[in-house]
Amino acid sequence: MNPFTLHQGLVAPMDRDNVDTDAIIPKQFLKSIHRTGFGQNLFDAWRYLDPGFPGQDPGSRRPNPDFVLNQPRYLGASILLARKNFGCGSSREHAPWALEQYGFRALIAPSYADIFFNNSFKNGILPIVLSEMQVDQLFNEALAFPGYSLTIDLERQVVVKPDGVELTFEVQAFRKYCLLNGFDDIGLTLRHADKIKAFEAERLSTKPWLARSFAG
Repeated sequence: MNPFTLHQGLVAPMDRDNVDTDAIIPKQFLKSIHRTGFGQNLFDAWRYLDPGFPGQDPGSRRPNPDFVLNQPRYLGASILLARKNFGCGSSREHAPWALEQYGFRALIAPSYADIFFNNSFKNGILPIVLSEMQVDQLFNEALAFPGYSLTIDLERQVVVKPDGVELTFEVQAFRKYCLLNGFDDIGLTLRHADKIKAFEAERLSTKPWLARSFAG
């Protein structure tokens, strides 16, 4: 997982309440046994005018020109501005995978569904909670000024606007530690790799019958 320290990025405003995980990554794309390739189907039903299916070449489909991510001014956006209860619905971890693989590093919204909120941290995405008034102001500015970007300083826990105004946000200390260091659950465990190896070696030396070899 890539560490998140200081990020500056273009903002894409998604002006919808209650965006659920089936909208973020529709169910037909969950059949893959891999953890990659979901970015091209992020918000699939909204991004394209025709239905999509797994393995389809996105270049063969008709993009919806009215959808925010298809508008030229938001191409390359890495910060998604959203409304309340973002990520509601089923608990699919594919939703943050799709957002991250599309290129988003951070989300800003007044509130999130709990499971999606937790999954975002575990997959290298920073979900920032700001007040509805602050989010409204960011929407107004993002829509008014093409190329609108924000700087997110996780260490200081601030969102810095183009005019220098700083908006503070809260983040739980352990989650902050994991993001700053790029630790997912596996990375956290591997910090103790030497202790794990030592434990396994001692266990096998005292209980050798636990060791097995498999031929062929």
